[in-house]
Amino acid sequence: MAFKASEKIFESSSSFSPAELASYGNLVLKISEKLISTLVKPTDTRDNVSFNLSAVEGQVFMVGRKITLDKIPRLDTTNSSVDIDLIGIAKNNNETTSAAVAFMSYNTMENLLKPDFFNTPNDTIKTMMSTVISATLPKTTNTKLTKPVNFTLKHIREFDPNGSLSCVYWNISEWIVDGCSVLETNSSFTVCSCVHLSTFALIMQTSRPSESNSLMELLNLVCVIVGLVFFSLALLTFALCQWSPGVNNVARINLCVSLLLAHLLFLLTQQFLIRIQRHQKVLCDVISGVLHFLFLSGFVWMFIEAVLLFICVKNLSQISSKKREVLSSGFLCVIGYSVALVVVGVSVGLFPDGYGSEHCWIKLDKGFIWSFLGPVCVILALNTILFINIIINLNSTLKNLNAEVSQMKQTKTMTFKTLAQFVVLGCSWILGFFTKDSKTLEILFLILNSQQGTFIFLIYCVLNDEVRQQYRKCLRCLFCGRKQH
Repeated sequence: MAFKASEKIFESSSSFSPAELASYGNLVLKISEKLISTLVKPTDTRDNVSFNLSAVEGQVFMVGRKITLDKIPRLDTTNSSVDIDLIGIAKNNNETTSAAVAFMSYNTMENLLKPDFFNTPNDTIKTMMSTVISATLPKTTNTKLTKPVNFTLKHIREFDPNGSLSCVYWNISEWIVDGCSVLETNSSFTVCSCVHLSTFALIMQTSRPSESNSLMELLNLVCVIVGLVFFSLALLTFALCQWSPGVNNVARINLCVSLLLAHLLFLLTQQFLIRIQRHQKVLCDVISGVLHFLFLSGFVWMFIEAVLLFICVKNLSQISSKKREVLSSGFLCVIGYSVALVVVGVSVGLFPDGYGSEHCWIKLDKGFIWSFLGPVCVILALNTILFINIIINLNSTLKNLNAEVSQMKQTKTMTFKTLAQFVVLGCSWILGFFTKDSKTLEILFLILNSQQGTFIFLIYCVLNDEVRQQYRKCLRCLFCGRKQH
């Protein structure tokens, strides 16, 4: 009942002042320590008790006079563990030769004892990287430690390699580091060593985003919105305009749908990122999986479009009816989406915790990002090979054209279409591999990647004579209707 009541305090903590947060946090810690101390019972050998509630997990380990242990006992919760020399502490209690340690992990305590209570001279962003834990020696007379205590804290948020980690303990009104240090760390967990027992946590400090980052976010927002508008216009054009019988727009339509949904979902996620991370962690994992699928399917459709273009150039005409029967719309849709679905399914099966990064995207640790980069590199390499073959086939075919065909005009049209297609198929993504240390390349990548919808609209709609004529016809009808009205 007490812990359920504390949950209500956690839920309404957003309306509290810093002083009230610290006061309620101290109260919850004090009551929790008193409650867990009642679980300590006399024993001659050893005994342990554990409990698991939504707000807190706890474990109590007791030793008596007749205990024989070969190694220091470890107490575990879901996201943390502690190694403490309880035998040495028991031997220091000469009268009873017994001791007990109580270990608790508070799942939502950071709502009260916020990381901002960690006062540092640097103006940094503080992030709670672990659950708040507490270790005490209840009903133990001599609580002096014989050895430093080691806490293993699992990271509950994505680890930033550029961040600075601090093992801290709670001292009435603030987090401080006295007596605690980082013993070992990696992307998944950190081991803290402390010379005293108290309430502990792991806090990461990262630099505040500069003004240039804010401008990048604004530029990204504007560019993505513009790209989404042109994706929509391209889809409307593909759906409403009349095309020549030999034109196959299946790949282009599905390419637009995949990238439109991917960019739209990513844009919405970034706008509500903080709310999703705080309250809908599962939703963040699902979003990252869906984004993985949508972007991959976009790349697969890019490859399919390259194959169709290769066939088109090889035949120097649109795909014939016989070819269309082989490459039917249903067959292309199965290939376009099943490949991406299989990759995502295998990724989830091999590493289910790889989704749900800080930005609701694929996590960078343990090389899981290659579940996306691997297929991308393969498709880019295949597209490059196809591009080279397209140029070779184009040159060799044009030499054998009849004199009636304008070789110069045909060469210009097909070459431009091939080059433009290659840009759409992935040239913009190649820049993504080189943007780490260059702001200029990062901006160029952002603009090119977000404007794929604009490229598609220009290449296949604006620069298409048939489509332009239908645009003019629609505009004439529109203006004539207004004049008559």
